[in-house]
Amino acid sequence: MIHLSNFKHEFLNKLQNCQRSISRALALPAACLLCGQLSRHGLCPACHADLPHLPHALCPRCALPTPDGGLCGACLQAPPAFDASFAALRYAGIAEHLIPAAKFGGRWHVLPLLAQVLLHRLPVTPEVDAIVPLPLHPARLRERGYNQATEIATPLARAFRLPLRHDLLQRHKNTEHQARLTQAARHGNVRGAFTATPAARGLRIALVDDVMTSGASLDAAARALKRAGAAHVEAWVLARTL
Repeated sequence: MIHLSNFKHEFLNKLQNCQRSISRALALPAACLLCGQLSRHGLCPACHADLPHLPHALCPRCALPTPDGGLCGACLQAPPAFDASFAALRYAGIAEHLIPAAKFGGRWHVLPLLAQVLLHRLPVTPEVDAIVPLPLHPARLRERGYNQATEIATPLARAFRLPLRHDLLQRHKNTEHQARLTQAARHGNVRGAFTATPAARGLRIALVDDVMTSGASLDAAARALKRAGAAHVEAWVLARTL
């Protein structure tokens, strides 16, 4: 018997793929997403050079800059549920313009482009078994029409030839937007928001999202996966708020 929630999830994914196919079919000639100059790659060389890249010396647990690339003080005192983090950009400047436009303004086509920037900050051969986009609640997915994390995760899964698993993690609590909350309120907002399936047992998983600020959503998702028996959970994000 097919569980109703799983059926709805599969239906929404198919609808999302259909919407993307129609959008691509109607796409205008490629232009820089920022300045409008013609560009085959979505960003012209000048705008690409202006991306706020993170330094390479980052805390391996939460991706905050550290002097020597060692663990930061916060992770030494209270480590998150995820075991490692990778991020490409500071959430500032151009990134602070592009990511909200992609997430809330319907410009999802920028996300695969930014995923290529993240790809170059990831290990050549990641030690994970599956890639899991951080899920939206079904009501939020219907409202937005796409999941920004899926748009980032799809080209990464293709590049690494890893399975993209939508079945391992569900979001059953329709939480308030994290961006509207204080740092202290974010963890409470997403506490208990995710449920992982037994299929996660023993797997090494990469959780993908657009931005890590407090890390609360990724922490809650990683906790759910660990409770289901996941052996290792990493966070892969486009940008990190400093």
